[in-house]
Amino acid sequence: MALSVLLWILLATIINSLIAFVGVITLWCNEKTLRKTLFILVAFSAGALLGGAFLHLAAESLEAMGANSVFLLLLTGFSVFFLLEKFLHWHHCHEGKCDVHPFTYLILFGDGIHNFIDGLIIAASFLVNPAFGIVTTLMIISHEVPQELGDFGVLVYGGMKKKKALGYNFISQLVSVAGGIIGFLISGLGGFQELLLPFAAGGFVYIAASDLIPELHKEIIPKKSILAFGFFLVGILFMLGIKLVFGG
Repeated sequence: MALSVLLWILLATIINSLIAFVGVITLWCNEKTLRKTLFILVAFSAGALLGGAFLHLAAESLEAMGANSVFLLLLTGFSVFFLLEKFLHWHHCHEGKCDVHPFTYLILFGDGIHNFIDGLIIAASFLVNPAFGIVTTLMIISHEVPQELGDFGVLVYGGMKKKKALGYNFISQLVSVAGGIIGFLISGLGGFQELLLPFAAGGFVYIAASDLIPELHKEIIPKKSILAFGFFLVGILFMLGIKLVFGG
């Protein structure tokens, strides 16, 4: 059982690492089509991440520890992600453009830490059950795609050759594999899973509330705003459906 969970974690984090190469599609993809696709992806991901945080991770934790401890750890996770974005200037560039990062290597360093935490989150989700682990991995990948599209452009703009930018981005993404392995190895420590789940939930809430939802607020056309809210609700309902069918 433990071996199968580890294999799932390795597979998920390796696939997540391969997302680093998505930046190359910006060289051929029509910008209008890309923006529409990313808008829907961001809306769905925001709802799914919040659904995963509260319906799965926090709910699972409440069965093992008191509410005060769960919400304190959730706030801790939220705060850690806030600090990463604030002091490491990490930013998800959902529109495929980014003028926030002052230094290319700072992007890679910040993303490396972020990817390590993503690996921990993936490990925590597979410790709940494989179905939730798969869905969580897909949600992480969905919010990685816009970031990698932006980061690739920034690295190239910052003076890196395209092949070098792709290679460095991939190395940064590979850190998620290390995070997944470490998350699995220390899961055997007493109470680790219970501590990690609400912390991961805090990260989910931060990504959705601070990073994804503000992108949706930039859309002021009523029809598109309603479409965004619709896909946001679909994301939540999707996570609810996963819980009802697979439990966890």
